[in-house]
Amino acid sequence: MTSNIQDFRRPEGGRYVGSAQRRIDGKLKVTGGARYAGEFPAPGLTFGYVICSEIAHGRITRIDTSAAEAVPGVIKVLTHLNRPKVADEDKKYQDQTAPPGSPMRALGDDRIAYSGQPIGLVVAETFELARYAATLVEIEYESWPHKSDLKAERAAAYEPKEKRNGIAPAPPPRGDVDAAFAKAPVRFENEYRVAVEHHNPMEPHATTVIWGDGGKLTVYDKTQGVQNSQNYVTGVFGLNKEDVRVISPFVGGAFGSGLRPQYQLYLAVMAALDLKRSVRVVLTRDQMFTFVHRPDTIQTLALAADRDGKLQGIRHDAVAETSTFEDYQEVVVNWSGLLYDCPNTKLTYELAKMNTYTPGDMRAPGATLGVYALESAMDELAYATGIDPVDLRLKNYAEKDENEGKPFSSKELRACYAKAAERFGWSKRNPEPRSMREGRELIGWGMATGVWEAQMMQTSARAALKADGTLEVATATADIGTGTYTILAQLGADALGVPIEAVTVKIGDSSLPKSPVEGGSWAAASAGTAVQAACYTVREKLFNAARTVEGSPLANFSIDRVVFGNGRIAVDGDPSRSVTLADALAASGQAEISAEETAKPDPETKKKYSGYTHSAIFVEVRIDEELGVIRLTRVVNAVAAGRILNTKTARSQILGGVVFGIGMALHEESLMDKELGRFMNHNIAEYHIPAHADVRDIDVIFVDEHDDKASPIGVKGLGEIGIVGTAAAIANAVYHATGRRIRHLPITIDKVMGAGEA
Repeated sequence: MTSNIQDFRRPEGGRYVGSAQRRIDGKLKVTGGARYAGEFPAPGLTFGYVICSEIAHGRITRIDTSAAEAVPGVIKVLTHLNRPKVADEDKKYQDQTAPPGSPMRALGDDRIAYSGQPIGLVVAETFELARYAATLVEIEYESWPHKSDLKAERAAAYEPKEKRNGIAPAPPPRGDVDAAFAKAPVRFENEYRVAVEHHNPMEPHATTVIWGDGGKLTVYDKTQGVQNSQNYVTGVFGLNKEDVRVISPFVGGAFGSGLRPQYQLYLAVMAALDLKRSVRVVLTRDQMFTFVHRPDTIQTLALAADRDGKLQGIRHDAVAETSTFEDYQEVVVNWSGLLYDCPNTKLTYELAKMNTYTPGDMRAPGATLGVYALESAMDELAYATGIDPVDLRLKNYAEKDENEGKPFSSKELRACYAKAAERFGWSKRNPEPRSMREGRELIGWGMATGVWEAQMMQTSARAALKADGTLEVATATADIGTGTYTILAQLGADALGVPIEAVTVKIGDSSLPKSPVEGGSWAAASAGTAVQAACYTVREKLFNAARTVEGSPLANFSIDRVVFGNGRIAVDGDPSRSVTLADALAASGQAEISAEETAKPDPETKKKYSGYTHSAIFVEVRIDEELGVIRLTRVVNAVAAGRILNTKTARSQILGGVVFGIGMALHEESLMDKELGRFMNHNIAEYHIPAHADVRDIDVIFVDEHDDKASPIGVKGLGEIGIVGTAAAIANAVYHATGRRIRHLPITIDKVMGAGEA
């Protein structure tokens, strides 16, 4: 993707990093020039439509495709009876982020594990034909008893024997929790629950497979990791990597739903290989409710404290839904041993098998659930002890990661509390519930803490400075709307002193230098460090060439004595002594100077320090006392996330996370019909997400925080921290307004009025 917008301005001080830069991909997106996975053309393209199971558990006893195949323009109907041969071993289907277990194989056999399972694919000359023909396929089932009620399956919950890679299990108990609860003058225990949520990005999941010469495949996939999809396809179908190229230049939102290869990729590749033709499979919005979702989770959280609010004990237990075929796991309870100073903790995390698709990572997986319960409980403790919620958190402030006994790489959470409280006007709050009102509206103020991991993953990148003065940087990472194109361009421009419009960024292509999936808020730290490292190697090569220019004023200087800027390499403090980049490149005798570097976290630093981003969220709600209608009127979110590369795109990340949290607190709920084992509101008309009218003032504050340990470029990541804590702050504000504590999200009118499950 090339930056072709000409109105970028170099910020004061000459450096792009740290300034507010508009997205270099913005023009393509707003003019329709950006193509997504379901939009790439191909000669002779065919279209697939997925047939999904109507039962939650059982087997197919009869499937008749003859009527569908008789429709003119229908090419083939694939089912378990006629599908091509695929790999048998589980390991071939296990991608970078797969949990332990046996991944789902669409059209694998006659068995049904969940409602909505893909059991057929109609391929036709047009999408409309394929969709119509799918209605003609006759299917009969034998239904078996299914599991669709987490409360009913809670008794059969178990601790997973095999842990999911990268997901820390619950830490061992600390101190003596039972003794702490026996002695503490203040103690309580409550249950917290968050409804199942589906990701619902604007772009549905889609795959376009282009059949090329010699059977080579070019796959345009909606994914957060092109090389993850490539590895999956080659493993499942026994193909060589040289014959499969996966491309995903733009992703219209994913929020974790694109971390794992989804079934449209599998079916589109299967059909293309079988028919030796190009095939496109785009899921409908209804079908977007047939796979990954945030898991149903029931949490029990108990706190014990002295009368002055000092925590003495925390007990946090969670039971989460998983599928019958995989052990999906998240970090849910660990935050309760991390966020506050407490000598006695006991944390447990168990799974319960359900007849659903395997849940998946959804923006800040685990933390959105666990921190919601913890921060709601801390608010309850504040009222039980008569202590201001902010003061209570400061009283229990953790100076180190007590789960691991390590200091933090940096932590400016105190400053987050102070700056957000001041901006919000927290000192004017009357702490008594139902004490603040205007007309018939009750006014509630609430706050909460946010926390998320600051991670870095091994990533490779390439940089190349060309004779025309343009710079190309490339890595296989994705941009799922976070602004990755732009921040990589900023880093490259600053490293070599060229204008940002001269930088081309190439990402989302499996042929580029190796990168992990884009998730966990690690993309900026990982890809950014790799790009900077590659650019710095190009710098060194350029500088060495510049010293060989005849009469070079740099001949007797070392690289630490020069600066790159305005297309020149100059002596620091004396711009008159300089060599142009063009002259340096000419002196090298090469058409371009390039380098590829790999960046990875320092294992010794990881052993010594824990890295986290932190935030403080303050919100105001107004609730119609007679109707129970909630209006969220103000949000102030102060974030400490290390170095901010682009204040404009960074703010957008926090805004998006906060809106996600608003949806979790007040709107989003996938409703399961327990008799049918099926999500019933599988469309955006009935699955409510925040609309523009639901989102008012969101004030984002970035707190200065220096961190040279979380990543070499000082970045800690922003994709997740905006949502963590937001739902708890809203729930706490609702309590302050109404005096009614609602522990089961979303908070709907019936619950506010006392008719629903609180």
